[in-house]
Amino acid sequence: MSDTNIPVAGPELISEVAYSAIQNLIVTGRLRPGSMISENDLREELNCGRTPIREALQRLKLEGFVEIHPRRGALVTTIDIRQQLELLEVRRPLENLMVRLAARRATPDEGQSMRQLADEMDAAVQRDDRDKYLGINRAIHEIEAQATKNVMLIKMIRQVHTMSRRFWYSFITASDNFADAAVLHCHVLRAIASGDGEVAAENAQLLMDYLERVTRETIERSFD
Repeated sequence: MSDTNIPVAGPELISEVAYSAIQNLIVTGRLRPGSMISENDLREELNCGRTPIREALQRLKLEGFVEIHPRRGALVTTIDIRQQLELLEVRRPLENLMVRLAARRATPDEGQSMRQLADEMDAAVQRDDRDKYLGINRAIHEIEAQATKNVMLIKMIRQVHTMSRRFWYSFITASDNFADAAVLHCHVLRAIASGDGEVAAENAQLLMDYLERVTRETIERSFD
């Protein structure tokens, strides 16, 4: 799986880190769809106790990442491509709100970080480094959300982004057009950094259009 180890900390932090670690293993495909995982395997892998593992798996069950089977362990769910269209319907208005608030509320340091992430994404595309692209993509989602200063929006959009990321880890690396998404992400970031919510929202809309088109193309290919 991975060499992730959970640091010594309080129970709540350990549970949160276990949740994030297991979620990341699933999202990135290191825990493959349809595979069975056990609490004992995860305890050894993450070097933590039974309780945080169980709490993490229950959260992941609610989010649809695993199914819990008594006495057998947890089953990693398969990816429902068609569900991505439903997810995009939810994501569109949240993205619009997020980028507009971020453009209004981002601090100068956040704006500088956004410009740096945009430059790093440009470089990743030039090198055709898709693993790097996906890592930067996650950082972009996080900083855009944090810049809104809206706790409820951050929680909602973070879950949507996580569910989307699992799909893109599986399918965008098979697409020759992943650079198109990178360009749009960079346009959004730089518009937010400059405080232009309108331009940020326009490019976010274009990004959602692109993601929907790729999703539909993926669905069509799956039925060919």
